[in-house]
Amino acid sequence: MKTPIVVCGTGIVGLATALALARRGQQVTLLGPRQTFTPATPEIFHPRVYAISPASQRFLASLGIWNMLDALRLTAVQAMEIHGDGAGLVNLNAWQAAIPELAWIVESGEIERALTQAVQIFGLNWIEEKFATFSKAGDADSSLTTDRATVMQAELFIAADGAQSPLRAAAGLPVDSKPYGITAIVAHLNCARPHQGTALQWFDDQGVLALLPMPSTQAGAQVSMVWSLKESLAQELLALPVTEQAAQLSVRLAALTAGRLGELTLRGSLHAFPLSLNQSPMIGERIALVGDAAHRLHPLAGQGLNLGLGDVEALVSVLAEREAFRSAGDAMVLRRYRRARAEPVLAMRVVTDGLHRLFEAQSSPVAWLRNIGMSAVEKLPMIKRYLIAGASR
Repeated sequence: MKTPIVVCGTGIVGLATALALARRGQQVTLLGPRQTFTPATPEIFHPRVYAISPASQRFLASLGIWNMLDALRLTAVQAMEIHGDGAGLVNLNAWQAAIPELAWIVESGEIERALTQAVQIFGLNWIEEKFATFSKAGDADSSLTTDRATVMQAELFIAADGAQSPLRAAAGLPVDSKPYGITAIVAHLNCARPHQGTALQWFDDQGVLALLPMPSTQAGAQVSMVWSLKESLAQELLALPVTEQAAQLSVRLAALTAGRLGELTLRGSLHAFPLSLNQSPMIGERIALVGDAAHRLHPLAGQGLNLGLGDVEALVSVLAEREAFRSAGDAMVLRRYRRARAEPVLAMRVVTDGLHRLFEAQSSPVAWLRNIGMSAVEKLPMIKRYLIAGASR
């Protein structure tokens, strides 16, 4: 079969790419498995959540997705409270930048469900097969073969198939991957005190702990934990019998948070994934990379999905606005996309990797300076507005 554009990958970024292209009048085919979703169950929440920035929220709204989400399962982040490993403390509030909220906490499964429904309603061509091989064809359209021997020719193939991207690998595009030696532990927690719409973050010599506000349950207030721990410490926790994990987790969190949210107790089970810093060239011959296929960052700023949705918005805009005589896979068009994303991706990489390195350094002068710096930021409203504006993009 022949089609102008093929999107490989049916996660959030792949679905958003296909839907956004179709809404801009582009002919697109989606390749990948189709998930089935059962109605969301009260009191049970998807283990992975995202902090959706105002810019990403506006983009999802433009796709008709935002209003499809269950408002009772969304939580507005009104403030952030960032603790250093000493006396350093920074408070950021939405009102300081005259915006309604800093972000929205949304379950991964809810976004995927809404996107899947929208793609089906829109009637996009969806091939429910898996990628197998990729073949370049010089000036002619490149081709892709699926696991069921379906051959697809296209002007442009978009890799939205995750950090391990089979399409990226088959196309021979390099990726510079640097493991952090850190594992992110993810879980939902009951908290004895209300979070009041505040996202909390602690830095210490063991890693970075983030507690994100979630909808309340019958047990009371709830937060989602992302604890980026050194591998040895993470494996020590994960190796405990399930019955001991909850108790050990509560003890460790109480010590780190100094009881900021009262007693924290585990809901459900722990999930873990290793962290790395990945960089790619973003484009290749008739190939564009988006989301985790293009880049992967430390999650301490919670901007991974937002950066991926920014890729989608930029790529779709470049493709929809290209000259009539240029194909979707034209090298000039793809270079425009790479230029559009160069500054945002570099800026976020510098911030997240820089913060990781800053707090990883344990010498006394560095620790003193970073906490003094945080205290200085706390007293400077202009700097706070700048930080909020950067996180809102």
